[in-house]
Amino acid sequence: MSYLYLFFIALLSGSLLPLGSEALFIYMIIQKYNLYLTLFWASLGNSLGGVVNYILGKKGEEFLERKNILDKNKIAKAKNIFNKYGVYALFLSPLPIIGDPITFIAGAMRYPFKRFFIILLLAKSIRYFILALLVL
Repeated sequence: MSYLYLFFIALLSGSLLPLGSEALFIYMIIQKYNLYLTLFWASLGNSLGGVVNYILGKKGEEFLERKNILDKNKIAKAKNIFNKYGVYALFLSPLPIIGDPITFIAGAMRYPFKRFFIILLLAKSIRYFILALLVL
């Protein structure tokens, strides 16, 4: 059951919601839960949270601009940065504050989904792996 909690907390923290899954992840490692399962569920959940952001960016950008929730100028600036750095920017997706908007912009830019998901899963997995190494 703890893996399920970790999955959902990681999913929510990988979305645009301001949550963190690191505390539960570290707790589970300290409590000697299976390291591989802990890494798997945290990485998968956090990556799927990024997929939620991608879908929101892909489907909701125009709606959010019309409702004046998003500033067109800021979105245009973010798109220019993403065009310039693309793949490398996606590797920054695990970072706090800037990571979630990167996945949103990837969706708004219609970045190829398969490539997006592979890079996202790799980046999120590396983050949790490094965190696990620091705890062990």
